[in-house]
Amino acid sequence: MMENQKQRFEAINRRVEREKRIKEKMELIKHKIAVMSGKGGVGKTTVAVNLAVALAEEGFNVGLLDVDVHGPNVARMLGVEDVLNAEDDEIIPFELAGNLKVVSLAMILQEGVPVIWRGPLKHTALQQFLGDTRWGELDFLVFDLPPGTGDEALSLFQLVKMDGAVVVTTPQEVAIDDVRRTINFVLRMKQKVLGLVENMSYLVCPKCGEKIELFGRGGAERLSEEFKVPILSRVPFDPKIPQLSDVGKPVVSYYRNSDVERSFRELIKNILEMLER
Repeated sequence: MMENQKQRFEAINRRVEREKRIKEKMELIKHKIAVMSGKGGVGKTTVAVNLAVALAEEGFNVGLLDVDVHGPNVARMLGVEDVLNAEDDEIIPFELAGNLKVVSLAMILQEGVPVIWRGPLKHTALQQFLGDTRWGELDFLVFDLPPGTGDEALSLFQLVKMDGAVVVTTPQEVAIDDVRRTINFVLRMKQKVLGLVENMSYLVCPKCGEKIELFGRGGAERLSEEFKVPILSRVPFDPKIPQLSDVGKPVVSYYRNSDVERSFRELIKNILEMLER
């Protein structure tokens, strides 16, 4: 009996100490933004990566944490092949361009190895990424969450008070249905929705220049009106996005003067204006 009590007290002390470290680390970061979606395949990681890169290009000190345990794609989209190092019991983020720090489970795992974890293991891993990483002082920490409202999102929102969530959708109804659940999840967690990004909003015909709405229209507008949240940007459907992302070149940096780049610059502008208000 005494041994069991001792183990419980030790477990409580470890949890308290870990939560204290997380609080101390997060206090050094001015703004925390979660990038979410209701379903997979809508371009959530593309938005998170280009949001972080665009903020860094504006001169901000930025961190990007890949919280998608089962499908961590941030490292590939940034062209990062390095393995994360540790020093003095802290994880050392990979640094790009001097002011963008990146942490992803993909930078620890061997390629192709699946992560077969239940909720408690995911929660512990997230605590380590938050409390045991040498983030330092940052202007922004962007979280790339997995699709839906599962363990990772629940743990993150319980551990960190966000400036808000950027919710990514596509125009079609099957995506809108799931995004509605995601928005309600954020609100139930007493966190804020900064706004919506409508990805694959339209395709510009390469021959005539006409905008073609491949996945319908009006879905984001209905959500915006229903929840009284703004549409922060509409990102066009463009074959260049997957082509560049696959080889680790964020479109905001490598597809200059395109509608795609302009849509991400608009996203940054709107977020900065909201945070200033």
